[in-house]
Amino acid sequence: MIFDAPEKALAGRYPGSPARLRHRLLDDPRFTLEALVGLAARLPAASIEYNAGDLSVGQDPALTPSNGLSPEETIRRIETCRSWMVLKNVEQDPAYAAALEECLADIAAAAETKTGRMERKLGFVFISSAGSVTPFHMDPEHNILMQLRGTKEFHVYPANGGIVSDEDHELYHAGAQHRNLRHKPEYDKRAAVHDMAPGDALYVPVKAPHWVKVGAAPSVSFSITWRSRASLDEASLRLANGALRARGLKPPSPGVRPFRDRIAVLAHRALSKLG
Repeated sequence: MIFDAPEKALAGRYPGSPARLRHRLLDDPRFTLEALVGLAARLPAASIEYNAGDLSVGQDPALTPSNGLSPEETIRRIETCRSWMVLKNVEQDPAYAAALEECLADIAAAAETKTGRMERKLGFVFISSAGSVTPFHMDPEHNILMQLRGTKEFHVYPANGGIVSDEDHELYHAGAQHRNLRHKPEYDKRAAVHDMAPGDALYVPVKAPHWVKVGAAPSVSFSITWRSRASLDEASLRLANGALRARGLKPPSPGVRPFRDRIAVLAHRALSKLG
């Protein structure tokens, strides 16, 4: 077992609320800095994103500064180079595909009872210098972040709290808007702040806005993610609504007219297959 009592940890919280878990991946040799240098060398360039780590919570993605290093050198110098990095889709590498499957297998029963079969399973490794900030953003997947080295302060906001407009949701799914969101100080009173240490894990709901700050030492984290039928349906609905809005119509917010939402999802899927 990788996780301690995942069914109990997720009960009553998954899929709509954050949930704390504990994991046993701390001594796994796949997550040493040396091993991650090797992984970065094997991954395609498109699967590596990195930059200077001294960012604001509301960072404009167009103005994110580079750190001037190679991916491998960034990891080797993570103690001093004040950088942030994510290795994306690490399941492309057999060793990390196995790590992803091992972790997801532990929580599959608890998750699938609520949201059905796991689909589009992806893994991400975050490597960050002390004090680095991951700006305010949202992600389309169910996500469990597993802290392996260092500490993090993880700020999570309600997924359905009106922070992100319907229009912005639609543009995001259409690929016309970056994952980073505009941060306003008045949002912060609605955030739950989770202090993460090695061995801690946190379930983050689909598209729950969040931002993260690393503590006083470099951090390594492993995110295991998946999509569910509900999350895929929501994406289809947003795309369908966005297409209608582009034609001058005003679709209702998701959930206001559930039967209409279902028809829109089915119509979008049918049209996608034809295209």
